[in-house]
Amino acid sequence: MKNISSLSLTRMGLISAALASVLLVTGCANHSASSSVYTYGQAQREQIVRIGTVQSVRYITIQTDKPSGVGAASGVALGGVIGSTIGGGTGNILATIGGGILGGLAGNMIENKVQKTQGLEITVVLDNGETRAIAQEADIMFAAGQRVRVLSGTGPTRVTPL
Repeated sequence: MKNISSLSLTRMGLISAALASVLLVTGCANHSASSSVYTYGQAQREQIVRIGTVQSVRYITIQTDKPSGVGAASGVALGGVIGSTIGGGTGNILATIGGGILGGLAGNMIENKVQKTQGLEITVVLDNGETRAIAQEADIMFAAGQRVRVLSGTGPTRVTPL
Protein backbone atom coordinates (compact mmCIF):
# COMPACT_ATOMS: atom_id res chain seq x y z
CA MET A 1 0.00 0.00 0.00
CA LYS A 2 2.82 2.39 0.87
CA ASN A 3 4.47 1.70 -2.51
CA ILE A 4 1.33 2.81 -4.41
CA SER A 5 1.02 5.96 -2.25
CA SER A 6 4.67 6.81 -2.85
CA LEU A 7 4.25 6.30 -6.61
CA SER A 8 1.13 8.50 -6.67
CA LEU A 9 2.91 11.20 -4.69
CA THR A 10 5.87 11.13 -7.08
CA ARG A 11 3.57 11.28 -10.10
CA MET A 12 1.60 14.16 -8.55
CA GLY A 13 4.85 16.01 -7.88
CA LEU A 14 6.06 15.61 -11.44
CA ILE A 15 2.73 16.70 -12.90
CA SER A 16 2.58 19.72 -10.59
CA ALA A 17 6.15 20.72 -11.44
CA ALA A 18 5.42 20.43 -15.16
CA LEU A 19 2.23 22.46 -14.80
CA ALA A 20 4.01 25.15 -12.80
CA SER A 21 6.77 25.35 -15.41
CA VAL A 22 4.23 25.76 -18.22
CA LEU A 23 2.39 28.45 -16.27
CA LEU A 24 5.63 30.27 -15.54
CA VAL A 25 6.77 30.24 -19.16
CA THR A 26 3.41 31.30 -20.60
CA GLY A 27 2.94 33.97 -17.97
CA CYS A 28 6.23 35.70 -18.70
CA ALA A 29 4.90 37.90 -21.47
CA ASN A 30 7.58 40.10 -22.96
CA HIS A 31 6.62 43.62 -21.94
CA SER A 32 9.13 46.10 -23.30
CA ALA A 33 9.52 49.84 -22.91
CA SER A 34 12.54 49.92 -25.21
CA SER A 35 12.78 52.51 -27.95
CA SER A 36 14.04 49.72 -30.22
CA VAL A 37 11.15 47.25 -29.74
CA TYR A 38 7.97 47.49 -31.80
CA THR A 39 4.94 45.23 -31.59
CA TYR A 40 3.67 43.67 -34.80
CA GLY A 41 0.75 46.12 -34.81
CA GLN A 42 3.11 49.12 -34.55
CA ALA A 43 5.23 48.09 -37.53
CA GLN A 44 4.62 49.83 -40.84
CA ARG A 45 2.75 52.70 -39.18
CA GLU A 46 3.54 56.33 -39.87
CA GLN A 47 5.03 58.26 -36.96
CA ILE A 48 5.56 61.94 -36.32
CA VAL A 49 9.28 62.79 -36.02
CA ARG A 50 10.34 65.81 -33.99
CA ILE A 51 13.92 66.91 -33.32
CA GLY A 52 15.13 68.28 -30.01
CA THR A 53 17.83 68.46 -27.37
CA VAL A 54 17.97 66.42 -24.16
CA GLN A 55 17.57 68.76 -21.20
CA SER A 56 17.91 66.15 -18.44
CA VAL A 57 17.90 62.42 -17.77
CA ARG A 58 17.01 60.61 -14.55
CA TYR A 59 16.86 56.94 -13.64
CA ILE A 60 13.45 55.39 -12.93
CA THR A 61 11.99 51.93 -12.33
CA ILE A 62 9.41 50.62 -14.79
CA GLN A 63 7.05 47.87 -13.62
CA THR A 64 4.00 46.23 -15.09
CA ASP A 65 0.61 47.65 -14.16
CA LYS A 66 -0.53 44.53 -12.36
CA PRO A 67 0.85 41.04 -11.76
CA SER A 68 -0.49 38.22 -13.92
CA GLY A 69 -0.91 35.88 -10.96
CA VAL A 70 1.25 33.23 -12.61
CA GLY A 71 3.96 33.58 -9.96
CA ALA A 72 1.49 33.09 -7.13
CA ALA A 73 -0.28 30.18 -8.87
CA SER A 74 3.01 28.43 -9.63
CA GLY A 75 4.18 29.01 -6.07
CA VAL A 76 0.97 27.58 -4.61
CA ALA A 77 1.30 24.45 -6.78
CA LEU A 78 4.95 23.86 -5.99
CA GLY A 79 4.61 24.79 -2.31
CA GLY A 80 1.63 22.47 -1.93
CA VAL A 81 3.48 19.58 -3.57
CA ILE A 82 6.54 20.11 -1.39
CA GLY A 83 4.39 20.49 1.72
CA SER A 84 2.51 17.29 0.92
CA THR A 85 5.70 15.28 1.31
CA ILE A 86 5.96 16.25 4.99
CA GLY A 87 4.38 14.24 7.78
CA GLY A 88 1.27 12.11 7.73
CA GLY A 89 -2.41 12.48 8.62
CA THR A 90 -3.42 15.90 9.92
CA GLY A 91 0.22 17.05 9.89
CA ASN A 92 0.43 16.28 6.19
CA ILE A 93 -2.70 18.30 5.46
CA LEU A 94 -1.41 21.27 7.45
CA ALA A 95 2.00 21.05 5.77
CA THR A 96 0.34 20.96 2.34
CA ILE A 97 -1.78 24.02 3.13
CA GLY A 98 1.17 25.86 4.69
CA GLY A 99 3.41 24.98 1.76
CA GLY A 100 0.80 26.27 -0.66
CA ILE A 101 0.41 29.56 1.21
CA LEU A 102 4.16 30.15 1.57
CA GLY A 103 4.75 29.09 -2.03
CA GLY A 104 2.07 31.50 -3.27
CA LEU A 105 3.59 34.40 -1.33
CA ALA A 106 7.09 33.57 -2.58
CA GLY A 107 5.89 33.15 -6.17
CA ASN A 108 4.12 36.51 -6.08
CA MET A 109 7.22 38.25 -4.69
CA ILE A 110 9.40 36.69 -7.39
CA GLU A 111 6.97 37.70 -10.14
CA ASN A 112 6.87 41.30 -8.88
CA LYS A 113 10.68 41.46 -8.80
CA VAL A 114 11.02 39.97 -12.31
CA GLN A 115 8.50 42.45 -13.76
CA LYS A 116 10.63 45.49 -12.88
CA THR A 117 13.19 47.01 -15.22
CA GLN A 118 15.49 50.02 -15.12
CA GLY A 119 14.34 52.98 -17.16
CA LEU A 120 15.08 56.60 -17.97
CA GLU A 121 12.91 59.68 -17.84
CA ILE A 122 14.27 61.83 -20.66
CA THR A 123 13.26 65.49 -20.76
CA VAL A 124 13.61 66.92 -24.27
CA VAL A 125 13.28 70.53 -25.43
CA LEU A 126 11.96 70.30 -28.97
CA ASP A 127 13.20 72.66 -31.67
CA ASN A 128 9.74 74.32 -31.67
CA GLY A 129 10.26 75.28 -27.99
CA GLU A 130 7.95 72.68 -26.42
CA THR A 131 9.28 70.48 -23.60
CA ARG A 132 8.42 66.78 -23.36
CA ALA A 133 9.32 64.10 -20.80
CA ILE A 134 9.36 60.50 -22.03
CA ALA A 135 9.93 57.40 -19.89
CA GLN A 136 11.47 54.37 -21.59
CA GLU A 137 13.73 51.40 -20.92
CA ALA A 138 17.38 52.24 -20.19
CA ASP A 139 18.73 50.30 -23.17
CA ILE A 140 20.16 53.43 -24.84
CA MET A 141 21.91 56.03 -22.72
CA PHE A 142 21.32 59.76 -23.22
CA ALA A 143 23.10 62.85 -21.90
CA ALA A 144 22.06 66.47 -21.42
CA GLY A 145 22.77 68.46 -24.58
CA GLN A 146 22.47 65.44 -26.89
CA ARG A 147 20.43 65.90 -30.07
CA VAL A 148 17.61 63.35 -30.41
CA ARG A 149 14.54 62.34 -32.39
CA VAL A 150 11.19 62.07 -30.61
CA LEU A 151 8.92 59.59 -32.41
CA SER A 152 5.20 59.54 -31.66
CA GLY A 153 2.01 58.46 -33.33
CA THR A 154 -0.12 55.32 -33.00
CA GLY A 155 2.07 53.68 -30.36
CA PRO A 156 4.25 54.80 -27.49
CA THR A 157 6.43 57.88 -27.77
CA ARG A 158 10.12 57.02 -28.17
CA VAL A 159 13.40 58.92 -27.93
CA THR A 160 16.26 57.85 -30.19
CA PRO A 161 19.67 59.36 -30.86
CA LEU A 162 20.12 61.37 -34.04
